[in-house]
Formats: sequence, structure tokens, C-alpha cells
Amino acid sequence: MDTAAALPAFAALLLFSPWPLLGSAQGQFSAGGCTFDDGPGACDYHQDLYDDFEWVHVSAQEPHYLPPEMPQGSYMIVDSSDHDPGEKARLQLPTMKENDTHCIDFSYLLYSQKGLNPGTLNILVRVNKGPLANPIWNVTGFTGRDWLRAELAVSTFWPNEYQVIFEAEVSGGRSGYIAIDDIQVLSYPCDKSPHFLRLGDVEVNAGQNATFQCIATGRDAVHNKLWLQRRNGEDIPVAQTKNINHRRFAASFRLQEVTKTDQDLYRCVTQSERGSGVSNFAQLIVREPPRPIAPPQLLGVGPTYLLIQLNANSIIGDGPIILKEVEYRMTSGSWTETHAVNAPTYKLWHLDPDTEYEIRVLLTRPGEGGTGLPGPPLITRTKCAEPMRTPKTLKIAEIQARRIAVDWESLGYNITRCHTFNVTICYHYFRGHNESKADCLDMDPKAPQHVVNHLPPYTNVSLKMILTNPEGRKESEETIIQTDEDVPGPVPVKSLQGTSFENKIFLNWKEPLDPNGIITQYEISYSSIRSFDPAVPVAGPPQTVSNLWNSTHHVFMHLHPGTTYQFFIRASTVKGFGPATAINVTTNISAPTLPDYEGVDASLNETATTITVLLRPAQAKGAPISAYQIVVEELHPHRTKREAGAMECYQVPVTYQNAMSGGAPYYFAAELPPGNLPEPAPFTVGDNRTYQGFWNPPLAPRKGYNIYFQAMSSVEKETKTQCVRIATKAAATEEPEVIPDPAKQTDRVVKIAGISAGILVFILLLLVVILIVKKRYICWRRHICIRNIRYAL
Repeated sequence: MDTAAALPAFAALLLFSPWPLLGSAQGQFSAGGCTFDDGPGACDYHQDLYDDFEWVHVSAQEPHYLPPEMPQGSYMIVDSSDHDPGEKARLQLPTMKENDTHCIDFSYLLYSQKGLNPGTLNILVRVNKGPLANPIWNVTGFTGRDWLRAELAVSTFWPNEYQVIFEAEVSGGRSGYIAIDDIQVLSYPCDKSPHFLRLGDVEVNAGQNATFQCIATGRDAVHNKLWLQRRNGEDIPVAQTKNINHRRFAASFRLQEVTKTDQDLYRCVTQSERGSGVSNFAQLIVREPPRPIAPPQLLGVGPTYLLIQLNANSIIGDGPIILKEVEYRMTSGSWTETHAVNAPTYKLWHLDPDTEYEIRVLLTRPGEGGTGLPGPPLITRTKCAEPMRTPKTLKIAEIQARRIAVDWESLGYNITRCHTFNVTICYHYFRGHNESKADCLDMDPKAPQHVVNHLPPYTNVSLKMILTNPEGRKESEETIIQTDEDVPGPVPVKSLQGTSFENKIFLNWKEPLDPNGIITQYEISYSSIRSFDPAVPVAGPPQTVSNLWNSTHHVFMHLHPGTTYQFFIRASTVKGFGPATAINVTTNISAPTLPDYEGVDASLNETATTITVLLRPAQAKGAPISAYQIVVEELHPHRTKREAGAMECYQVPVTYQNAMSGGAPYYFAAELPPGNLPEPAPFTVGDNRTYQGFWNPPLAPRKGYNIYFQAMSSVEKETKTQCVRIATKAAATEEPEVIPDPAKQTDRVVKIAGISAGILVFILLLLVVILIVKKRYICWRRHICIRNIRYAL
């Protein structure tokens, strides 16, 4: 302070001031100190351009309007009453680069006439023109009207630079003054504030705890307020303090689970009423543990191994990498296994087949917690392995005629060695008639029982189970099972053959093509359904016969001739009867039954050329009478006589003309419809009449004849005839009347007819000639007329 320039009112105060004159102390000051006699500018002090208001310079050589009780001299002051609460004024000291221990001390006061709080005086230290941190020292409230001294032990050394800033903050009372004076930068340690040793940088991995240890020298400083100050303004309280000796103590500060956002500059601060000590800024370096950018690459795969490439060159985080590990697990499991790897590729062994694995790469850098998060996963699956063993023998749960139910053991993963597998039942069998079949059926692997359907009954079926996965197959041993019997199939229609007789039918057949077991019997039911003979009853109950298994034929007796019978034949096993096969067979018709003429003379009248006989109607048997025929047989001495009733009938009808020309021994004299003989009636043989195309010529008197009467029944393609000799005419021994021979008479008639036909043909030819001549005459006449007309024109 320059007391010579002070006002008289301050003279008395200066006489009692405890501080030495500034003129005598100026020589001990280092650069950066200031007494403010010539204002702050003379000391290279500057007002902050970005604060709310400015410090005011009070000069001892100029008048001012401060209360008289305020100190005399030159200093910097802030009047709180002129500003709003919370407003700040900052005075910046010049930037300093110190190369040795030094101390900054200064005078301050906070005064109010009413003893109110004028505000707060803050000391800030900016390092390397960085951001303003929180104050390293401050004082608040009324301190009196006398100057007080404080020290700043700033431990920031070259090449770093720092700047001390005095900040006055107005309180809510807005009354009083905040003043500073006599700032000194001393070249020796502070006496009342501790000096910190150099604070070193701390490097940790993200997620770990970081510890700063601050060591300070000074007496009784361990009880001061201590904190770790971050450059951005955050204060971290002390975790632990301890005395190293009577002049040195250590303080530890711990940051929990740091991240990249915690990376910054930190310094140690201690504060007491007598001043403050502040260390240099040290850097907290947070390293991000490395993490691969890309997942591992799959190079090879097998049932129990996976070959991968780590892809660890591109990372997120910080190096250097001192350890590479492969972490893998089943995607469906909870366990995780880690293998250290020292090569770019790695093969994972002893894996489970057909299992999905998640594989990641872990990278580690130096330091605790240097292992980064696992990289992106490679999710891949091992191949299936060949099934472990063949399935056990099949167990037959149920056998039926056409199906077999099969049980087998549960097929777990330890057998299939693959989650994707197929279970197939294959079967084959052989049957008669060169029939065989082989097939395979896919089954539901989860079902405990499986059914093979559509099998033939009573057949040996070979079964086996096949377990298949993409890598191989295993087959069980074959099991042979015979299916149960079933009702047989039908008797083959083509094998049914019926041989017909007049009153019986012989029926034979073959075993069913599908016996489906052992045939025990055959059952045949039959009944008549129609008859050619209207007199035969057909509406009757069916009859049934049974044959043993080895009898495939039967003769059905006592049947009606000419009747159609329907037969139903079916075979039986122990399971019952199968379907029936039907066949219709018609018995042969019988020849009509003629009355008994033996011992009875049917001749009624006889002449030299005729004989009249009595014809009696026949009785139909199986078919109605179709016709009656009279047959005349010429007697020859060398021929054996036919016996009546035991003779062969004349089946081929021969007319008299054909018999004469062909030398036949008989001819048909007449054929009568059955309606012409409803009852016995006479018939004259040789009446020279024609019956149904057969001429009945007169008999030759000198020849003998047998007269036969036969009845004929004919249906469809079957004809039956019954005949009987009813009369014999002997040759005449006397000369008869001249009667033209029937053969000669016939020749004459033929000749007359021929002559008449010739005459008619001649007349027709003559008429044709006359017509032709007449036509030509007319044409000639017409030609002459046409020519005359042309001439006249």
C-alpha cells in the first residue's frame, strides 16, 4: 500500500496496520504478485470477459465513498449491494509456469456494516487454459473489517501452466463488501497449506475401480478437508487418509466401476481456513477391453467337431491383445466352456452330434478386467452321426388276419445320434400263385406302437425295422410272424363246372384263390329257378349240402329234367364262411314217354297200299312235346328186326324222295304238331298226302313195312326223341290190282311238269321277238317322217 498517497482520513488506520509497507516488501515478491497500488493492469491482472460484473480498484491516492471503517490503501473490492444475488465477478492472475516449489498468499476480507453475509470469495485454478473446475478454496460470510491472510500451495509445474482466478459471488443479502489485497508469489513452501507430490496418471480397464493416491507434505494437514477434483467440476470425497510421518500423509480416492465417460483429468485438493493445497492434474485413462467385430468363421464341420477361424483382427476397444479365448455352449444348455487359443484357427472336439452350438471369441488386454465382452456369436450345428446301434428285436403286440401291431424300444438321442431321423418298417411275404409283395412304411418315431395294415391272412410276413438318419442306417433282425386266419375268398367262378344229366348234376370246383387259412368245409345250397316243363314246381325252399375240405365235387341226384338249378357254393375256415359264388346249371331234358304198345295191335285197317294205325299221345318229360313223327321202314330179309321199345329212334328226318335216291332204309311219312294229337286218333300210312313237308306215299303191295311212331321234345339246342314200333305190314302174296308204282308215278309227273315248263319258255321267247321287230318298225317309220319334214323346209 502507498501510505503517502492515502487520504488524511486513513492516516490513523495505517499507523496501526500490522502489515509492513509495500515499498519495503516489494523486493521479496515473485512474478504474479500485486499490491494494486497502480491498479490490476500494472500486474497483468485482467477482468474476466464472461463474468457478470467487474472487480473495482480502490486507490489510496483517489477519493472513494466506502464507509470510514473500511481499510485504507489500494486493493480490489466488490460492493454486493450493487449486484443481484448469484452474480459473479472474476479477476484473473497472469498465467504462471513454475519450475519449483512456491507459495501464493493474499489478504482478504468480507465485511458488512450490519454483520450480514456479503457473499463468497472463491479461488479457482485453471490449468493449461482448460475449463474452470470447482473452487479449490473459498470463504463465506462476515469475516470482520480486518485483513486476513491465506495461502495457496499450487503443485503444478513446468511444462504445465496454471492461472489463479479470484471470484466474488454475491449472496442473497446483497449487503457488504468482498476485498482482496497484497497477492504474493513466494519462492518457498507455504507454511500453513500442504504441498502435494506429483500425482501420477491412472490407467484401468472399463468396469474396474480406479484409485488415485495423493501424498502431501505439511503439518497438521491430515485433518483438513480433502477431495479429488475432476476437471469438469465434479468433486469425489476422500476414501481413506493415513499419516506417513509427522510431516507427510496420504489420501486415497476411489472411483467405482469406471467407464469411458469417467476418463478425464483429476487433481487432489485440501482446504483449511488458512488456505488450500492443490496438486497437478493427472489423467484417468479408461481402456475399453477388446471385443471382436465379426463372429468366428466356420471352416469345417463334423459329427463331433467344429473347425473355426477366430476373426480377431478387427476389434472394438483397446489393445494390445495378450490372450485369445473361444467360448462355446449348447444353445439349449446353460453351461459354458472356454478354451485358450494361440492360433488363428481352432477345432472344438468332443461335441455332440446334431447339436446347435453358440461360439464366441473373447479377447483380453493387460490389466485387471481386461477381458472384453464376447464377440458376435457363430451359431452352427454339428452333423448327425451314424446311429449308435441297430434297433432291438421287434415285439409283436397284436396279430390279426390283416394287420400286425409292433412295439419297440424308445429311440432316444443316444441311439439315433441325430434329432432328425426316420423309422421305417419293411415287410415282405410270399403267397401262392407266385404272388409276393415287399414294401416299407414310414412310422411316427414318437409313437410307442406301430401298425402294419393290409396284410394277407394266414401268411408268413417278415418284418424288420430300419433306423435312418442323414449319416447312416441300422437295421434290426428280421422277425417272421404268421398273420391270423380269416374267412376265405370266393370259389373261383371259372373253376365251377357243372355236368348235366336228365335227373342229376355233377358239380366240381377248385379251392378259393385266397383260402386265408385252412379250408374246413364247403357249403352248397341250391334250388330250382325255372323249368322247360310247366308241370315242374320251381318255388321251393333251397336245399343245402356240406362237403369236407378235401372234397371239391358233388353229385346232386333226384332232380327234374329240363330244370335250371342255381347253386351257391362257399368255403369255410375257423373264422367262418367266405362269400358265395353262384352258378346256374340246367338238367338235360328227357325223351317223351310213349304209351306201351307191346302186345297191343295198333293196326285198325289195312289195304294193299295203306295201313291205318291208332296213335296215342305221349307224355312230356322235362320239356313239352315238339312234334310227332311217323316213320316207315322197308323190310328186307337180310336185316335184323328191331325190337319194340329197345331200339334207336330215327333222329335224321328223311323224305321219301331222298330215301329212294339215297337208298335209305326208312322215310318220314308224316310229322304232326302236338296239338293235332290231344287224344288217341287213327292215322293212315300211305294216304298219299303231305304232312309238314313230308309226303306219305302209298305203300308198295309186294313189300313189307315196319311202322314206327316217335315223339320229339326240343328246347334250345337239345332234342330228345322216343319211338315205338306200332305196326308191321307184310308183303302181299297174290297179284294185286294194277296200281301204278309210286316211284314210276312220280317220274311221270315230273316229266309232264318238265314238258309244260319248256312250252312256256318257248312262248315267252316268241313274244320277246315280236316286240323287238315291232319296235324297229316304228323307229324306221319315224325316221322317214323326220327326213321329209327337213326336205319341205
